[in-house]
Amino acid sequence: MAGNNTIHVGSAAGFSGDRIDAADAVVDALIRTGGPACLIFETLAERTLALAQLARLQDPEGGYEPLLDELVRPVLARCLAHHIPIVSNFGAANPRGAGLRILAIAASLGLRVPRVAVVEGDEVSHLVAGRLMTPELQAQLAGRAVISANAYIGAQAIADALRAGADVVVTGRVADPSLVLGPALAHHGWDLNDWDRIASATMAGHLLECGAQVTGGYYADPGVKDVPGLARVGYPIAAIEADGSCTVFKPEGTGGMVDEHTVKEQLLYEVHDPAAYLTPDVVADITHAQVKQVGTDRVRLSGVKGHGRPDTLKVNVCFESGWLAEGEISYAGVRAEQRARLAADILTQRLEALGPLRIDLIGVTSVLADDHGRWLRERPHGDATDVRLRVATRHADKAMAQRLMREVNALYTCGPAGGGGVRTALRPTLGTVSCTLHRDLVPARFFMLEAAA
Repeated sequence: MAGNNTIHVGSAAGFSGDRIDAADAVVDALIRTGGPACLIFETLAERTLALAQLARLQDPEGGYEPLLDELVRPVLARCLAHHIPIVSNFGAANPRGAGLRILAIAASLGLRVPRVAVVEGDEVSHLVAGRLMTPELQAQLAGRAVISANAYIGAQAIADALRAGADVVVTGRVADPSLVLGPALAHHGWDLNDWDRIASATMAGHLLECGAQVTGGYYADPGVKDVPGLARVGYPIAAIEADGSCTVFKPEGTGGMVDEHTVKEQLLYEVHDPAAYLTPDVVADITHAQVKQVGTDRVRLSGVKGHGRPDTLKVNVCFESGWLAEGEISYAGVRAEQRARLAADILTQRLEALGPLRIDLIGVTSVLADDHGRWLRERPHGDATDVRLRVATRHADKAMAQRLMREVNALYTCGPAGGGGVRTALRPTLGTVSCTLHRDLVPARFFMLEAAA
């Protein structure tokens, strides 16, 4: 993939659970560019990695992106035929398992055996009892069982895998922008200390990592920020040039839009410090970046600066955090809100031993509520006629958590009047705490799965 011309990188997912039909239009657009291209799926977050760890506990062969088949199967043949590598973090808690599944998909479609590279090294659980376990972290974990620890690794192993001829690169916990930086590194051959170019391509990755957010999805607010054709919103593609600058656009014929406003919103999204955006690959500075409309649904980003990468990497430690119990019941008609509030009071009294309950009156106060019920108590009583009461608690003891479910169910006949549509659920939960680890202790690397399978 070496060369000095532009590489096009298209994003077909921005989170686990994103639309599964986005890749078709993106791949078609990448093919039409006629040049070097790469397709990424960004499907991993701190929450989804925790869920993947739970899934692998139940099935050692699982723990990767549950929609992998639906995402990859429709486009794998075209990507292989047109030499468009696929790069994704859908390996989650089991990158090797995801890689094996892709080989199986290719076989079921009658395709040639793809060269599948698996990036490893982010799993650092073996260090939890040693270098990771600082007094502060030990206090946060409070003796709870650690399930996993994953470091946010960077783009180098992805780039190495692509240079080695990988058709598909599967990762676990890499930094989201690194999914785009990796292909850019492999194609342009930049030095790993070329901070301005690395930072520029990193911010291209930041624009693409959330999928349709940059093409108008998260931007839309009817009557204030109108976005056309949102039901068929197109997903973004970045043309990354030799100096690291990029032009973001979307496939022709799709909905949504790309303008200076959508790009600026995504550029600042989740950036804690515009002068020092920390990633495993570089510290990016966008304070003098230029965002310019260069055509219909085409915006160019340039002027990003970079500084030396951090010495440490962020690590998320997942641990067993008990059980989440929840119950819901509906009240409708005259004085529905008063009856729902009474039901909440009854549960609060009967479940006092469980500690604070999360109480939501869906339709009255839920998004702005809090886990201690203060907002509910302070909010003036209204006259809502369509209310669903939700009560939840997290408890270390499964049997104690189950009490909540029984008490919500008992509201049917124990009052107040007119409650119905009870739903209860109980599930184990994982908590997450973050710390840092020196990057020298996290030797990221790749291996070709076809040779090992």
